Amino acid sequence: MQRPSSPPVSVLSPPQVAVMTFGSSFLALLTLALTVAATPIASSSFVSLPFAKVVNTTGTANIVQKDLARIRALKERTRPVVFEDAASAVSVPITNELVSYIASVGVGSPATTYDLIVDTGSSNTWVGAGTKYKTTSTSVKTSNSVSVEYGSGSFSGTEYTDTVTIGSLVITGQSIGVASRSSGFDGVDGILGIGPLDLTQGTLSPATESTIPTVTENAFTQGFIPSEVVAVSFEPTTSEESQNGELTFGGTDSSKFTGSITYTSLTTTEPASFYWGINESIEYGTTSILSTTAGIVDTGTTLLYIASDAFSKYEKATGATLDDETGLLKISSANFAKLQNLVFTIGGETFTLTPNAQIWPRSLNTAIGGSASSIYLIVNNIGTPSGEGFDFIDGQVFLERFYAVFDTSNNRFGLATTSFTTATSN
Repeated sequence: MQRPSSPPVSVLSPPQVAVMTFGSSFLALLTLALTVAATPIASSSFVSLPFAKVVNTTGTANIVQKDLARIRALKERTRPVVFEDAASAVSVPITNELVSYIASVGVGSPATTYDLIVDTGSSNTWVGAGTKYKTTSTSVKTSNSVSVEYGSGSFSGTEYTDTVTIGSLVITGQSIGVASRSSGFDGVDGILGIGPLDLTQGTLSPATESTIPTVTENAFTQGFIPSEVVAVSFEPTTSEESQNGELTFGGTDSSKFTGSITYTSLTTTEPASFYWGINESIEYGTTSILSTTAGIVDTGTTLLYIASDAFSKYEKATGATLDDETGLLKISSANFAKLQNLVFTIGGETFTLTPNAQIWPRSLNTAIGGSASSIYLIVNNIGTPSGEGFDFIDGQVFLERFYAVFDTSNNRFGLATTSFTTATSN
């Protein structure tokens, strides 16, 4: 697709913290300042929007259970599952709640603001789980119903086209779902889907063979960004409130990474190839625990998940034991002192999670239902053996240590180190 011309867009606004609730849980918010670059490489023109990281204090076991439900849904579909009752470079701030990033997005004119999960593992944008959809002069109801099953949640409703506002970026004619039924989305209003376009196929009825342009694609085709690129940057967190992130649409922000970006082609192995799937291998110290295989990079998954045989090797090598209260591996102080690097080979380059990067922030142990004196690991069991085409998920805890580039225009994924890759913050 030919790149449209894109005049610079520059709007600055101060970061804000959005106070949210997640079921009956006490939620700790931390502001993230996320931006969208107006050029493919770097930009000083940003449109800012508030982001927060939410700690769910009902216990990490709930995070693990939600992650695993999501993983099952991702693995079992080659495109989003449709309910049988289907009828029934601009900067953007978001909220990271350990299981999701939340962006405040406007829909309609005048716009109603919705808090939407930013998800690289799905591609439909929809509203109405919390704040109800308000029609305006730009709202156009289509003849389609829409529905998606996420494993840990679901929604069904009606398709509209409407104006979507992200900071000062105004996208017209964007397809959105308006939920008449949803589950698993307490405290948020829906999803801003920025996964691959094909994930939208089969989510409409009766137009089951149609795909729905994502907000990223529409921002590109309407000339607001120079390429279909979304880059993610944020830092490890040890407190319940902290500014620490940037999301960039249309390019990359060179101030957020060190060295150069390593790119790798997206995998062709199914089912990982239907998502932001890549090939990688993993070593613990000098011991191989996962040979080169396919998996995905996903902002919608909290922890780092690896195939069951690799997990068994990791558990044995670290001397960790499974903690029933949290669902995480727990290690002693003596074993933590002996913990070795976890090394990922991606695109011919190595990316390392240091011992410190492999543990849950100890200052947040009690916030997620753990013991203040314990040491928990962020590596978990995907639940199936390697060789099934979906052998790892590099989730939020992985992405906190690197700069990630989701490049649709060039069918590739990029990764770079940051000043926080080897930080000893935990």
